[in-house]
Amino acid sequence: MLGNIKIQNVNKSFDDVKVLNDFSLDIVPGTFVSLIGPSGCGKSTLLRIIGGLEKSSSGSVFLDGEKILKAGSDRGFAFQGSNLFPWLSVKENVSFGLKARKIYKQKKQDVTDIINLVGLRGFENSYPHQISGGMQQRASLARALVGHPKVLLLDEPLGALDAFTRMNLQDEILRIKNENDMTMIMVTHDVDEAIYMSDKVVVMSARPSRVEAVIDINLPHPRIRVQDTFTLYRNKILEVLDLGGKIQEAEYNI
Repeated sequence: MLGNIKIQNVNKSFDDVKVLNDFSLDIVPGTFVSLIGPSGCGKSTLLRIIGGLEKSSSGSVFLDGEKILKAGSDRGFAFQGSNLFPWLSVKENVSFGLKARKIYKQKKQDVTDIINLVGLRGFENSYPHQISGGMQQRASLARALVGHPKVLLLDEPLGALDAFTRMNLQDEILRIKNENDMTMIMVTHDVDEAIYMSDKVVVMSARPSRVEAVIDINLPHPRIRVQDTFTLYRNKILEVLDLGGKIQEAEYNI
């Protein structure tokens, strides 16, 4: 499995609002990359362009040398909310994409394996309202993973969770990454989360956004959040974010 992402001179505008400005970035296979930057700078928009859910105004994004033109099963997407279908069980939610692609029969065992992988064994027949927020997010991750994507795109998947559940799921996501050797790209507003999970942190400037800095996190796993080196990385990222400026006009939901 590869998973090389090449973002080449991407521009994106919504009406008269320019969001991404000549944005370029290379992500090597198997890397965990976090995108962090001021609110409204286009982090989620960039993730959606990589996922094929949004088209750039100009420029290109490539996955393993192939230009991304639309959404595909080679990219899994987990959103901030679990976005589970409330009328479907956990197993039915995880199976949904496979059934839509008419490959469920061949991949039936994968559904069981992925549900076990994310720690939901025994809850296969539960409905979203019957399980906790953390478990719902696990089900959302399972749905994104069941197609064995090359790249997993995470749009603040833990943002709505309490602190303890969030930290536990951070470890779960890292475990899943290591066991599946995939590329992961995550949008987050949490600097500590970015440092704890990432191989690289990409700091984006205020809108129209460009790459302000790419910071390699050279710390072994598991990482200790209170160690001096962790604090040094936090201070460095916060310093770059301040240099990147703040949005002065009203924010847009992009």
